[in-house]
Amino acid sequence: MQLNWGDDDERFRAELAAFLDEHAPAEAAAGFDFQGEAGGDGGIVPWLRDWQATLFDHGWMIPGYPPELGGRDCTPAQTLIYLEELARRRIPRASHFPGYAIVAPSLLEYGNEEQRRLVPAAIRGDTIWCIGMSEPNAGSDLAALRTRAERRDDVFVVNGQKVWTSYAMVASKCFCYVRTDPDAAKHRGISLLIVDMDTPGIEVRPLTHITGQADFAEVFFTDVEVPVGNLVGPLNGGWALTQGSLAHERAGLWVDGVARLDQTVRALVDLAKRTGKDTDPGVRRAIAAMDEQASSLRSLGYKGFASFAQGSSAPEHSYMKMASSEAGKASYELGMELLGAYGAVTDAELGEEAGRWVTNFYVSFANTIAGGSSEIQRNIIAQRVLGLPRGV
Repeated sequence: MQLNWGDDDERFRAELAAFLDEHAPAEAAAGFDFQGEAGGDGGIVPWLRDWQATLFDHGWMIPGYPPELGGRDCTPAQTLIYLEELARRRIPRASHFPGYAIVAPSLLEYGNEEQRRLVPAAIRGDTIWCIGMSEPNAGSDLAALRTRAERRDDVFVVNGQKVWTSYAMVASKCFCYVRTDPDAAKHRGISLLIVDMDTPGIEVRPLTHITGQADFAEVFFTDVEVPVGNLVGPLNGGWALTQGSLAHERAGLWVDGVARLDQTVRALVDLAKRTGKDTDPGVRRAIAAMDEQASSLRSLGYKGFASFAQGSSAPEHSYMKMASSEAGKASYELGMELLGAYGAVTDAELGEEAGRWVTNFYVSFANTIAGGSSEIQRNIIAQRVLGLPRGV
């Protein structure tokens, strides 16, 4: 699918391209590829943090927002152009997403006046946030969370545990979902608190994953006192906030996923030629099928983005998230197969591309979980898109 853009949109694209040509960091020239690329502290890459501030200061961090929030009041179509241009050039906005992608839109929609003052620093990257959603027994099933918050005078006392919490080691604040009414139904009785990570009673334990990096952690809360004024939205109304937070996260996530799949397909073509396997009918069919899937996903993404931009729900994004992450896993595995015995080698002197394929393959498993697991997305698609009954 090819979209036709108006004159204003093309001027917007040209202005963006000129800015990126002049200001994009040299570190981005090689193409930011590995998720959680090495460097930085707790998943925070220093040059990307500076880049995030540069984007904000020039009105390019979230173009649809007003200038005081790092934008330029652009249209939804121009936001799509922006996302696609960054993805095409493989230039990320930041190495940590919770502040600008989840916290900021949630506080703008549900926060009080004092809480909304936290938004500019969250978007610019001056404040690093983590999101306290997943728990040992409530990962993808967020409604089953058990971390509780009891009201005592002018504070909530929080006890419980979160897990797979990205950036918890370096975050100064946590968007923490807690159960404030243990007697209510699963989807009710949940509230959202802003928790300062230096509050007494918080213990953070980094988790090292298969690549050897540690950019997420377990977080333990023991009698942690949180001011009542840190409640976001209504008491026991947190479930609606969780859905809004995840919707904001996924609204533009598909663009990066499809662009990465597109780039990976092109890289597979080059790899097949270098390894002499470009004439193998099986290899050609596999790469062609991935190319077809990337094109189909882009078209579906446009449809979902149009719905989201008009204020409607976009169930397509649940499918996009699932399909792009699963396709990514398959594409990196194919790259390893094309490399043969050296496919699992990360030593730059022995393996090709400094272990690009195996590193991305390892991380691809996490991508099928982060932001809502593939299993949960299949349930959402079955019930909300296909209208299938809920299993007993």
